[in-house]
Amino acid sequence: MTAQRTDLADWTATELIEAYRDRTVSPVEATQAALDRLAALDRSVNAFCLVDADGALAQARASQARWSAGAPAGPVDGVPTSIKDVFLTRGWPTLRGSRTIDPDQDWTEDASSVTRLRESGAVLLGKTTTPELGWKGVTDSPLTGVTRNPWDVSRTPGGSSGGAAAAVACGMGALAVGTDGGGSVRIPASFSGIVAFKPTFGRIPLFPASPFGTLAHAGPLTRSVEDAALMLDVLAVPDPRDLSALPRPELPFRAGLEAGVAGLRVAFSPNLGYVEVDAEVAALVGKAVQVLGGLGAHIEQTDPGFSDPVEAFHVLWFAGAAKSVEDLTVEQRQLIDPGLRDISDQGRGFSALEYLEAVAQRMTLGALMGRFHEAYDLLVTPTMPITAFEAGVEAPPGSTEPRWTSWTPFSYPFNLTQQPAATVPCGLTDAGLPVGLQFVGPRHHDSRVLAAAKAYQDSAPKLPSRWLIRRSAFGADLGYGGRPRTADRL
Repeated sequence: MTAQRTDLADWTATELIEAYRDRTVSPVEATQAALDRLAALDRSVNAFCLVDADGALAQARASQARWSAGAPAGPVDGVPTSIKDVFLTRGWPTLRGSRTIDPDQDWTEDASSVTRLRESGAVLLGKTTTPELGWKGVTDSPLTGVTRNPWDVSRTPGGSSGGAAAAVACGMGALAVGTDGGGSVRIPASFSGIVAFKPTFGRIPLFPASPFGTLAHAGPLTRSVEDAALMLDVLAVPDPRDLSALPRPELPFRAGLEAGVAGLRVAFSPNLGYVEVDAEVAALVGKAVQVLGGLGAHIEQTDPGFSDPVEAFHVLWFAGAAKSVEDLTVEQRQLIDPGLRDISDQGRGFSALEYLEAVAQRMTLGALMGRFHEAYDLLVTPTMPITAFEAGVEAPPGSTEPRWTSWTPFSYPFNLTQQPAATVPCGLTDAGLPVGLQFVGPRHHDSRVLAAAKAYQDSAPKLPSRWLIRRSAFGADLGYGGRPRTADRL
């Protein structure tokens, strides 16, 4: 490997594919770089719960042969990729951060997203950590312990796709697939300084179906908007096992990335009308919106006009949690995360009428946002009202509410409405912590959201790779409850 390639772990998937095509870099080189980065840093961040280095290198060699023959399998052939450990993955256990799932069983089926990634030739490095059953907006679990933020390992990367976000931010694979039921790709992407995209519900098929129902989306976590579109083109293929799957789009999402924002009517809501936002976050987001105005967008500061839908979300989310643990024995329930046990107990107490009332409130919110987008092409908000806080707790110190929804008010409303939403880094606080800018579009206008996110990305200052500059921060062994499983332990 030449000196110029020593940073291959930091290349985007788009850059890697271009280099594979002109044969200046091989999938084996890129995969080894990702594995080397993983070996160097994951002991400190705990992003992976399973690593299959031998399997990944075998996949990389097969990809290299396809590229040599001029016949790549698909758009991400040879790109090092990780899978959140809630997706079924053939040959690997899917333990979902839980001590109640037996790893010693037949694992013979792939989830929809894993199927598509395999078909496209992605190199699967392993599985990333998640809170138990993906229930909260931070990443720690009874099985794998605490996952940490690459920018400050004393802090959380967010969740529930926190392992996926930390992996991408650290260069442990250019691509990751996660889930988002209330912000679970956008929260950790914002806290970790990367890009994430929650598409319109049904755009990426989900099989098996989530116990959290139609709140749950799958989505890419990447280091660039181009990579998010690239990955979406792979994942947005219908699966007959998912009755909610949308038809395949006529054009690739990459085709519309250069549309920009000139002439778009953009509503900027700094706080949705009811959210308390950290002053540094508000200032950075405000500057980012000025960039959009400079690109020709017509910016109007306004709120969508809804009040906090958290109670309706809680009914739907807690009922989903109850469904997810309904088959556990009394003994097994004592093994699960206490917070998950609490909300599942609440969820079991809701009546059918209370559930349907929450659904009705959801429909009302969806109608409101549908009318809102007749006047505005996009809504822009902060992704998070705060930056990353102490790792290992559900809510930051001083929070008036114990649940994770108390500090994620910009994310879960748009799971209720099933709208596409992206987050892009928009700067660092004085403490060196990333802040995210969120783009929300009308349902089925995923391409518009991606194009706007790319327009901002291309015109905004880039975040420094602070974690690379301060590698000494990763030197201490912080310890955690688990270690990644390797292929010889399966």
